[in-house]
Amino acid sequence: MRHTVRMTVEFTILGRGRAGRALAAAWGPRVALCEHTARPEGLVVLAVPDRALPELAALFPGRCVHLAGSLHLEGVPCAHPLTSFDGQARDWTDTPLAVTGALPDGLRRAFGDLGFMAFDLPAELKPLYHAAAVLTSGHAATLWLGAEALLRAQGVALPGRGLLPLAEATLRNVEAGGAVGRTGPFVRGDEATIARDAEALPAPWREIFLKLGRGLD
Repeated sequence: MRHTVRMTVEFTILGRGRAGRALAAAWGPRVALCEHTARPEGLVVLAVPDRALPELAALFPGRCVHLAGSLHLEGVPCAHPLTSFDGQARDWTDTPLAVTGALPDGLRRAFGDLGFMAFDLPAELKPLYHAAAVLTSGHAATLWLGAEALLRAQGVALPGRGLLPLAEATLRNVEAGGAVGRTGPFVRGDEATIARDAEALPAPWREIFLKLGRGLD
């Protein structure tokens, strides 16, 4: 007779959003994934929107951890993975994990098993850290999608993968060389091209184009 070995559940993830589903898929039988209305025993990871955190954290005093990058709750440790979740388990090797407060050792190890690299983030720096994350992720995506929409509005349909190869090449260059990886007319100081390009943009996008272009000058 074959015997099935059952792994003990180490903690519960509360919240079935993209972060909760992705982490649960990666940790597998080590965790239980529940709706935010559940009231489990033991250690609880709160993978819920920031607005729901204070009320939920109060229900699990001394035994919960939250994932919010910007919000600090006194007495509640935080582990914020610096990535963009899509609900699926991914390769998170060398992905930073911002830790604020006393994160339980078992949970720190669990994140490490997935490839996350923990570092200590003071509570007062969380908003700045999260703003940098938003600039890198949400705002960058807005720029790419907005650029595509500008072209599409004028009947320009890029073939293949569109702007994505350019975005990926730019990220590779910056990863390899830092600021040296930047290219384009602002880096070259090509004012004639900058003026011509800016004139072609609607006013709101023109302002963004010029401010971002000179943002590191």
